[in-house]
Amino acid sequence: MRPRLDRPGLLFAMIGLAGLALPLVQFKPNRIVLGEGSSLTAAVPQGLMVTLVLGAVLVAGCLRWPPALRLGAAAAALLAVLLALGAAAGHLTPPDNTLARVAPSVGFWLMALAFALMLADALARLNPALWLRWLILAGTVAAIGALLGSGALDGVSVMREYAARQDIFLREARAHLTLAFGSLALALLIGLPLGVALYQARSLRGPVLSVLNILQTVPSLALFGVMIPVFGWIAANVPGAAQAGVAGIGLFPALVALFLYSLLPVVSNTLTGLTGVNPATREAAIGLGLTQTQLLTQVLIPLALPVLLAAVRIVLVQNIGLAVIAGLIGGGGFGTFVFQGLNQTAMDLVLLGALPTIALALTAGIALDLLVRSSRRSA
Repeated sequence: MRPRLDRPGLLFAMIGLAGLALPLVQFKPNRIVLGEGSSLTAAVPQGLMVTLVLGAVLVAGCLRWPPALRLGAAAAALLAVLLALGAAAGHLTPPDNTLARVAPSVGFWLMALAFALMLADALARLNPALWLRWLILAGTVAAIGALLGSGALDGVSVMREYAARQDIFLREARAHLTLAFGSLALALLIGLPLGVALYQARSLRGPVLSVLNILQTVPSLALFGVMIPVFGWIAANVPGAAQAGVAGIGLFPALVALFLYSLLPVVSNTLTGLTGVNPATREAAIGLGLTQTQLLTQVLIPLALPVLLAAVRIVLVQNIGLAVIAGLIGGGGFGTFVFQGLNQTAMDLVLLGALPTIALALTAGIALDLLVRSSRRSA
C-alpha cells in the first residue's frame, strides 16, 4: 500500500527545505554593516548531522502520521533550530569580540516558520480538551522563558542588544503594557455603558456608531499626529492640565489615541451580544418579575459574555500592535527600539522591539480565545 501524502505537510516541507538550503545566520563585523551568510552545516559543529535530522523530519512530515507524533517531532525540531542558532552564534563569534554580531538569516526564519506551522497543524488535528490547551500554552511560555534564561541564545545579536539595554527594555516593556492594558481598561469603562445605552436607545445607534466608525478609519500615524497639537495646546493653555500629565507628546496622547481606536469594537460587540440574546429568554425573565436592571445584569450580560470577551480579545491584540507606533511621539513601549533601529539601520535593535510585541500579541490572543471558548461552554 502506497503511503498517502499530506498536502499541508508537503507545503511545510517545501518551506523548511528551502530554509535548510539558505543561510542560517549572518556574521556581521558590527551591528550596522551587512553580514556574510553562513549555512547550518558551516555555522554549527555537527551541522551536517543536524541538517540531516531536520531534513528527515520535514520529509517525513509529507506523509500522514499520527498528530501526536507530528506534534512532538515539530516541537523538538523547532527547539533544535533555536539551539542551532545559539550554537552558531557561539561558534562564529571570536572570543572577546564585543562588536561582532551573529544574526538570524532567512534560513532560520523559514525553518522556524515551517516547524511552527507543522506544530500548529498537528495541534489543530489533535483538538485537545480546553484544559490541555491551557496547559500547552503555559508550558510553551515556560519553555521559552527557560530557553532564554538558560543562556543558550545569549550570543545571538538580538540578545546582545537586550543585554546592553536590559534596564531600558524593562522600562519600555512596562510602558507597552500600560498602553495596551490601560487603553483597554478605559475602553471597557466607557464602551460597555455606551453599548448598553445604545441597546436601550435605538435612535442613537446610527449616529454614535457612525462617529466611532470614522475614528476607526483614521490611519494610526495620522491620529497620533493629531494628538500632538491638540494636547500640546491644552497643556499650555488649560490651568493644571500639564500637572495632571496632559502633554502633546509622551504617554498621555498615545493612551488617548489607543482608547479611541478601542471604542468601536467594545461598543459594537456589546450591542451585538445584547441584541443576540433570544427574545424568548428576555420575555421569560420579564415574566418572572425581573426589573430592567436585573434583566441586564443577571440575564443579558451573562449570555452576551462570549461576545464581550471576543471584543476584549480584538482590542487587546490590536492595541499591543498599535502601541508600537507610540514610540514615534515619545509614548514609550517596544516601538522605541523599532524606530531607533530604523534610524540607525540596526535590524537587531528593530527585532528587540518587534519580537516581544509579536510574542505578547500571540500569547494574549490565544489566552483570550481560550477564555471565549470557556465562556461559550458555560453559557
